[in-house]
Amino acid sequence: MTFWLRHITRERSAWLLLGLSAVFLEVCALLFQHGLGLRPCLMCIYERLAVIGLFGSALIALIDPAKSLWRWGGLILWGLSIYRGLQLSLRHVDYLLHPSPFNSCAFFPDFPAWLPLDIWFPWWFKPLAECSERQWNLWGWELPQWLVLIFSVYLIVWIVIVAANLLTHKYLAE
Repeated sequence: MTFWLRHITRERSAWLLLGLSAVFLEVCALLFQHGLGLRPCLMCIYERLAVIGLFGSALIALIDPAKSLWRWGGLILWGLSIYRGLQLSLRHVDYLLHPSPFNSCAFFPDFPAWLPLDIWFPWWFKPLAECSERQWNLWGWELPQWLVLIFSVYLIVWIVIVAANLLTHKYLAE
C-alpha cells in the first residue's frame, strides 16, 4: 500500500486531481457568490486563499512529480494550505455559532500593500458580509461547517500520503 501511495504522488494524474478539486471549490465559491447572491465575509475570502494554496501546491508538483524537490514542494504547500484553511474555517464556525461584538471578524482584509487582492479583483476577494451572518445551509450545516469537513478530509489524505512517502523512503528498500 505504501509503495502504491508513493507511486501515485510521482505521477501527474494525482496532482492534477488535487488541482482540479481546488478549481472545483473555487468555482463553487464564485457560483455561491455570483449565482446564488451569497455575500462572502472576510473569513470566506481567507478560506478561498487557502484553496488557492491547494491549487498552487498542485501546480508546483505538476512541474515534475517524479523529482523529490517538486513533489515535496507540493506536499509542503499542500500541508500548509490545508492547515491554514482548517484553522480559518474552525474560527469561522466559532464566529457563526457564537456571535457577539467581541467575537467577530474584521471588516477589511489584511492583504499586504504590494498585493491588494480586494482592490485588484473585488469580484473575487472583497468581503461583503459579517462572518456571523447565516446565509446558506445544507442538511443543517452552514457553509463554514462544510469547509471544516472538506479541509479535514484534505488533511487526512495529506497525512496518509506524507506518511507513505516518509515510511517508504526511510524504512523500506526500493
